[in-house]
Amino acid sequence: MTDTADSTPIEKLKMHSPDLTQRNIAWIAEKFPGCVTEGKVDFDLLRQELSDSIVEGPQERYHLDWPGKRQALITANAPIAKTLRPVRAESVDFDTTRNLFIEGDNLEALKLLQETYLGKVKMIYIDPPYNTGNDFVYEDDFAESTAEFLEKSNQVDEAGNRLVANTQSNGRFHSDWLSMMYSRVRLAKSFLSDDGLFFVSIDQNEVHNLRKLCDEIFGEPNFATCVSRPTGTPTGGGNNKFVNELDYILVYSVNSSVKISGLEMLENDEKIYNQQDERGRYLTRPLRRTGGEDRREDRPSMYYPLTAPDGSIIFPIAPAGYESRWRCGYDKYIELARTGFIEWKQSTRDGKDLWQVFQKFYLEGRSKQPSNLWANLEGNKKATREISDLFEGKKVFDHPKPTDVIKRILSISGLETGDVVMDFFAGSGTTMHGSFRWEAETGVCLKKITIQIPEAVARDHVGYSEGYFSIAEISKERIRRAGRKILEGECHPDWNRDVGFRVLKIDSSNMADVYYTPDATTQADLLTRVDNIKEGRSAEDLLFQVLLDWGVDLTLPITRETVQGKTVFSVAGTALIACFDTGVDAALVKELAARHPLRVVFRDTGFADDATKINVKQIFRSLSPDTEMKAI
Repeated sequence: MTDTADSTPIEKLKMHSPDLTQRNIAWIAEKFPGCVTEGKVDFDLLRQELSDSIVEGPQERYHLDWPGKRQALITANAPIAKTLRPVRAESVDFDTTRNLFIEGDNLEALKLLQETYLGKVKMIYIDPPYNTGNDFVYEDDFAESTAEFLEKSNQVDEAGNRLVANTQSNGRFHSDWLSMMYSRVRLAKSFLSDDGLFFVSIDQNEVHNLRKLCDEIFGEPNFATCVSRPTGTPTGGGNNKFVNELDYILVYSVNSSVKISGLEMLENDEKIYNQQDERGRYLTRPLRRTGGEDRREDRPSMYYPLTAPDGSIIFPIAPAGYESRWRCGYDKYIELARTGFIEWKQSTRDGKDLWQVFQKFYLEGRSKQPSNLWANLEGNKKATREISDLFEGKKVFDHPKPTDVIKRILSISGLETGDVVMDFFAGSGTTMHGSFRWEAETGVCLKKITIQIPEAVARDHVGYSEGYFSIAEISKERIRRAGRKILEGECHPDWNRDVGFRVLKIDSSNMADVYYTPDATTQADLLTRVDNIKEGRSAEDLLFQVLLDWGVDLTLPITRETVQGKTVFSVAGTALIACFDTGVDAALVKELAARHPLRVVFRDTGFADDATKINVKQIFRSLSPDTEMKAI
């Protein structure tokens, strides 16, 4: 077999997040090849390609701008050479859960998840810092060239997390907050599916800026609404100022054709369906249009005569005497009448018998179109009670959102079993908790991704005295306790009862610097570097970095077994097979190839000898030709 072996090296995984700048340049080159030369975009030519008139110099336009916006764009696009390391000890049902809790900087997490979840998330909800002057913002100071970034991002960040206070005395108070949001929301949009929805909570301090920022990223036509939600906890006031009792939720869709789902009818809503026939309960509304745009001239085609049961001719005439119009055109009326959705009623006015025509609306199968005023939800005091009840009355977290808000968002997002939802400003874990409650009630089984930086808890806070030293620790414990409590209650029979989560923590790459800069390795280095894996990294660490790089779902079931004396990981059966042990021989390679995996990965230095390393591609080509093979 050696004579016919493929001597080309096994392709290596890149082991860093995608370079979005290069991806965008490649897209432009495909669409406008004349605008890209030697990998560089000629922006003057590109502007001309997109204009039907001669472009001369910068054009004035309506848009949101601030100091640092371009830097924020570079930051969003720059790749990073980091990874997600699994932490079984902090997880719940690690081997079976379809939920993720990612601990670390959310911008880095979004970059790492790009390959896996691009265009696959149905709903994103975030509750970012409101920029009130008492919040923290992320200090994103790592926007550099790709080469510099890949080199430096392998080093441990001596500053720890990059959270800095953003006080109103900061000369770039609004700009720093906008830069933080801009890079993250830009990345978030790429995760959403074609029918995806984006929800973001905010208060009056930045709602105007956030609206313009999201208009730019999603497109103004894709703005759905601005929800107003009474918090029940007044803030501000004094000095003759208004007291603030509202929060807002901006809602955007990926495209304007996305529909918002109706809400389940409540008991009070059902009371108005006060009539009944063989089809069930129904209500009636006059067929004549009332309210705005109810005149004949507003819709001339909807002004026509109808024949009443006694043969008299009826026109849509308003009580004020002017010519009005019907709610539908004549063809639609004929269809409603034919199918039994029209009802005529006789009444008396000024001593005269009059006929009126109504349209019937049946209760069965109807839902209530959601309003953008969510006054019927309990406020933030209930949210505080929800957490306190889980922590034996201790107030371990300030200013949480109520889980009823999450349930409302989930209810109108058109979610089905298997859909992915995401929250990358997880805070106390309200989204995961609210999702558990909603799933237990509806039977819909979601896959949930929540991301939270390990922001330190102040030493004088109750949470710290209870032994929780970061917000992420509080969030994980809240989710554990909430899951157990929900399982004690009544649950929908179709729910999979998945209240677990895999904890993955952002860390420097598992790969040593030589992996990224092999050309810089000297002959002396080769004598001391027999491997390109960092010391202390486990085989499971390597597996999750491979899953990230290959874009494989991070929640798929993973099995570990011993084959030919070596540890072998199988992801979702044969979706991916990995062996990171050393001493891999031809017998093991043949046994793995016989399973016909979709993907297989080995350690570059893990083969027993050069002959095996040379022959491995030929073995797979012979036994499993469709397998994609790579090395680390």
